[in-house]
Amino acid sequence: MTELRNVEADLSRFRARVLVASLAVLICFLLLAARLVWLQVFKHEEYDEQAETNRTAIVPIVPNRGLVLDRNGIVLATNYSAYTLEITPSRVAVPLDKVIDELSDVIEIQPRDRRRFKKLLEESKSIDSLPLRTKLTDEEVAKFAVQRFRFPGVDIKARLFRNYPWGELASHAIGYIGRINQAEKQQMQEWAEEEQANYRGTEYIGKLGVEQSYEKQLHGITGVEQVETSAGGRAVRKLSSSPATPGNGVVLSIDIKLQRLVEDMYGDRRGALVALDPKTGEVLAFVSKPTFDPNLFVDGIDPENWQALNESIEKPLLNRALRGTYPVGSTYKPFMALGALTTGKRSPTQIIFDGGSWAFGGHVFRSHGDHGLGPVDMHASIVKSSNVYYYSLANEMGVDLIHDFMKPLGFGQLTGIDIYGEVRGVLPSQEWKRNYYRRPEQKKWYAGETISLGIGQGYNSFTMLQVAHALAAVANGGIKHKPHLVIATEDAMTKQRTTIPKAEPVDLGYKPEHIAVIRKAMVGVTQSGTSTRIFQGAPYLSGGKTGTAQAIGIAQGAKYSASKLEEHQRDHSLYIAFAPADEPKIALAVIVENAGFGATSAAPIARRVFDYWLANQYPSEEDLLAVRKGQAANPIGKSRVASEVAWPPPVPGAAASPASAPASAAQQAAVPSDTVKRVAAQR
Repeated sequence: MTELRNVEADLSRFRARVLVASLAVLICFLLLAARLVWLQVFKHEEYDEQAETNRTAIVPIVPNRGLVLDRNGIVLATNYSAYTLEITPSRVAVPLDKVIDELSDVIEIQPRDRRRFKKLLEESKSIDSLPLRTKLTDEEVAKFAVQRFRFPGVDIKARLFRNYPWGELASHAIGYIGRINQAEKQQMQEWAEEEQANYRGTEYIGKLGVEQSYEKQLHGITGVEQVETSAGGRAVRKLSSSPATPGNGVVLSIDIKLQRLVEDMYGDRRGALVALDPKTGEVLAFVSKPTFDPNLFVDGIDPENWQALNESIEKPLLNRALRGTYPVGSTYKPFMALGALTTGKRSPTQIIFDGGSWAFGGHVFRSHGDHGLGPVDMHASIVKSSNVYYYSLANEMGVDLIHDFMKPLGFGQLTGIDIYGEVRGVLPSQEWKRNYYRRPEQKKWYAGETISLGIGQGYNSFTMLQVAHALAAVANGGIKHKPHLVIATEDAMTKQRTTIPKAEPVDLGYKPEHIAVIRKAMVGVTQSGTSTRIFQGAPYLSGGKTGTAQAIGIAQGAKYSASKLEEHQRDHSLYIAFAPADEPKIALAVIVENAGFGATSAAPIARRVFDYWLANQYPSEEDLLAVRKGQAANPIGKSRVASEVAWPPPVPGAAASPASAPASAAQQAAVPSDTVKRVAAQR
C-alpha cells in the first residue's frame, strides 16, 4: 500500500527546524562573541593585572635602620646582616613539632630556640613568618638549601639584625628593638595610610628609650621590588625595583665615655644619675643602675633570661633615672630656701635656733642626733644642713605654698624629656591628698604632715631627672630648659646633621639676688660644709648639697641602725651639684640606693664627673675601686687624661656579631599615726 505524504508540510517543518537551529547557533555565537568582547575589552585590564599578579610579586624592601651615636660620633647602635631560618605555620601541612624535629637533623636547633619559637607562635598569626633559628652560618645555609624540598613553608631569609656593641652601657637611654606584637599591629592600623605602607614588611620596631621615641626617624623609607615568580611562588628574576631609603642616624647629647665612667663607679650598687647642661637642657649622662643587655631582646628574649631580669630584686629593667621616685632628703633644702626668699617667708639674715630637735603637736622631730647647731641663718642652714631650720620653715609656708612654689621648678611634674615612660612622682598638696585617698579620714591633711616636707621627706617623691632639672634652672639663674637626649639627626647618605628644634626656655622670674644667696650657700657646702673633703683640691669651684633619705619608716623614738636593717632598707645617699660656680656648665643629681650619708657614696661620684667634664681628668683604677666600695673622698692615685683613655673599652658579656666593631659614626595639730617617718640626721 502506498503511503501518501504531504511533501509541502514536511518541507515546511524541516525549514522551521533548520531556522530554529540556525537561530540557536547564531545566538550561541553571539553570546560567545559578547563574552569575548566583555573579557577582551571591558575586563582586559583587570584580568591582565590578575595574570601579572600570578606571575609577579611585589616585595617590600625594608630599609636599613639608622644608627644611634653619642655626641662625639661613637656608634651606640648599628646593624649587621645574617641569615634566619623561618617557618610560616599556615603553609606547613604536618605538625610543627614534627617539622622542627626533622629540621634539627639538618641544622642545630637548641631547646631555647624551640621555646622562643613557641612564644612567638602564641603571640602571632599563622600567616606570619616566624624565626626558628637566627644567625645561621654559610655552612648551615648550604645544608638547608639541599634539603629545602622536604620542608614546604620553611625558608632561609636574610635580614638585618640590630646590634648594641657596648652591651649594657647606657641601655636605658638607648633602648632596644623587638618584634612587633599584636597590640602594636592594632595600633598601627590607626596610622595614616602612608605610614602603614611604609611599615609593610617591617617586623621589628623600637621598644624602649631613644629606639622607641625616635622610631620613625630611625626606620627610614620602605622600598619595593617587583619579581617574577614560579608556580611554586619562588622568585625567578627581578623585574623592577625602587630602593629603600635608610633611616636617619640619631645623635645623642650623651658623652658615652662619661656614661661609662659613672656606670663603672656604681659597680654592683643601685641608683641613678642625671647630668644636664644648664644652658641648653642637653643630657650629658643618663645613668640607671643596674643595667641590662639590649642585645638579649633583638631576636626575642628567651624565657630564662626574661625571668632573671623581670624577677630580680635588683630590678635591672627599671629606668631609675626616669621612673624611679625617691624622697630626696636634704637636697631639697636649697629649693626650700629659695621658696622662702621668693614668698617672703624668710630673709637671708633671719636667725633660727637649732637645738637639735623641733617639737610640734606632741611629736619631736630630731636633727643631727642629740646635739644642735645653735643659731643659723639661711646660708648656714644649707652649709651645715640644719633640719630644725627647715622644719620651722615648712610649718610657716604650709603644704600648699610649698607645692605652688615647687611645681614650676618641675617637682612632681613631667619634664617632657624626649623618651617615653616618664613618671610624675609626688609633690604633695591638700588637693592631691583628697584625690589620692578614698576613705574620708585619709583625705584630710594634718599640719604635722607638713613638717618633714621641709627636709625632703614625707610624701615627697621625685625622680633624679626632676631634681637635676630643677637644679639646672637654679644654676642657670632661673631660666629652665626642657631636657633632651637627642640633639640632631644625621642623613644616612650625606652624613649631614640636622639639629632638633628646641623648646623655648622658661624664665621662672626669680630675683638674681635670691639666686645668688642659694648658689653662694651651695658653694659653701663644698668649701666648709658636708662635702668639703670630697672637693678638696678640685681645679674648679662647685656648689652642691648632700642628702640622706630614708627608704623605710621606723617607729617613733627608735634609733636608726644600718647594721640592724636589710641592705634594701637602709638610707639612700644623694648629692646635687653644679660647676663651675660662676658660670655653670654642668648640673647633676645622683642617688646611690641604701648607701648611707650623701657625702659617703653620692658626692664622690659627682666629684669625678666634674673632674672629667671640666678638667679632662679620669680617675685612677685605685680611685675607681674606692668609689665602687663607698670608701672614697678626695681622689687618690694618679688621675689619667680623660681624652687619652682608650676606647673602645672592654665590655664583658657584650654580644658579638659578624659586623660589630664600630667606634664612631665615621667608621618617690599632729601626725595621725603612732608610727612616723624618721627624720634624724639628714646630712
